Amino acid sequence: MSKLKLTKTVADAAVRKAKDYEIRDTIVPGFLLKVTPAGRKMFMVAYTAANGQRRKPAIGRYGQLTVEQARTIAQDWLAEVRRGGDPSAERSAARAVPTMKELCDRFIDEYSLARNKPSTVNGNRSYIRTHILPAMGKKKVPDVSRADVAKLMSDLGDRPSAANHTLSCLRKMFNLAEVWGYRTDGSNPCRHIQKYPERGSTRLIRDGELRKLFDYLDQAEQEGLEHPFITLAIRLQFEFAARRSEILALEWDWIDFENRRVVWPDSKTGGMSKPLGTEAYRLLENAPRLEDSPYVVPSIFDPLKPMPKHTYSSGWARIIQRAGVPHCGTHAVRHRAATDIANSGVPVKVGMALTAHKTVTMFMRYVHVEDDPVRAAADAVASRRRGLLGAPPLPTPVAEPAPSPAPDIAPVRSDPAPDYAPPALGLEDRTYASRTKLGNYRPYRKLAGPNRTAPPKIASAAAQLEAERG
Repeated sequence: MSKLKLTKTVADAAVRKAKDYEIRDTIVPGFLLKVTPAGRKMFMVAYTAANGQRRKPAIGRYGQLTVEQARTIAQDWLAEVRRGGDPSAERSAARAVPTMKELCDRFIDEYSLARNKPSTVNGNRSYIRTHILPAMGKKKVPDVSRADVAKLMSDLGDRPSAANHTLSCLRKMFNLAEVWGYRTDGSNPCRHIQKYPERGSTRLIRDGELRKLFDYLDQAEQEGLEHPFITLAIRLQFEFAARRSEILALEWDWIDFENRRVVWPDSKTGGMSKPLGTEAYRLLENAPRLEDSPYVVPSIFDPLKPMPKHTYSSGWARIIQRAGVPHCGTHAVRHRAATDIANSGVPVKVGMALTAHKTVTMFMRYVHVEDDPVRAAADAVASRRRGLLGAPPLPTPVAEPAPSPAPDIAPVRSDPAPDYAPPALGLEDRTYASRTKLGNYRPYRKLAGPNRTAPPKIASAAAQLEAERG
């Protein structure tokens, strides 16, 4: 190892040898030129980091950088070392940061598979494959900015549901990226990115529709119009206010008839337990039970398997059509059951236990407001207000008979109808007593006074009315 003032002449004169050797610069301590046996000449800088570790990172090859350019970089790096930094460690950490594709793979393998339901895992994989990887799969995780996420959401603006699910998946991945050390704390680029409003909503089954539905279920069971397992599943979903998956997966071993309780080992929100009401107890006690089938609602063609969701959904669609009920999905059963629970006057916590909701907010999303209770509440408020004012109570409204249909052909009048003016305040013998009758009305009347000149358009309009009046 020799010490010289590194110049272009010195660098050009350096020849390769059997082993690596270094030429140290006398101007900037630590700056050196390394020559390899293959003849490669590499600028480097040697320093000791604040933690006591010796570093010798490469700056660049001679030819790609001049001596002066490399010396300037070495001076900047050494200044950073004096401030407590470590350029070599920072460069190594930057190279080790994964890409978004690698983050997505780790998210699925280490988080989603262990904590999410299979359907959620499949959904996350679909959002990653379809939307996230094409937009930012090759970027390094720290390089993804809020503008990148905003652009992705803008590109998915015509699919609000897919955009919102993709944003939720991205937000969770970047939270984990902070935990795993790929990004600094509080740098999640999904912050302040708004979700799209989703217009879809579950239609409430009205009271009259509910009566039609259960009338048809009774008729179908008596006359054998529908498969008994499908009608049983519908009745159980109403009684348990359950999700479709909870009814289709229900097994006989989970039912404790003695203690009148059903325990689901797993559901959408984890383990779940519900009491067995009188009607649910009657339905389960009288339900047909196939030998060797563990399921309360087994598959029609294979009793050893649960009923497929498409079998139940198609059966539900057929039943409500035959009952004369407008179309709605099977989730409308859970909404109707939650609404009945809330309107029954039970405490909210009891209602949440019946529906197995974890939060009051989610429970209230399933409760629909019907017209009749709101109308009755409005009448009660009005009656109380009239009582405070000393006014007589409101009369009970009586339904008026429906008007008879109008004849198809109007009667022909032999004499023309006389002029008619509707009765109104200020009319005397079908004439206006006011000065503002039709002939005297001035919509653009010019006000009097020296400082009350009218705009040109208003003056011309008034003149036009005067001309038409004659």
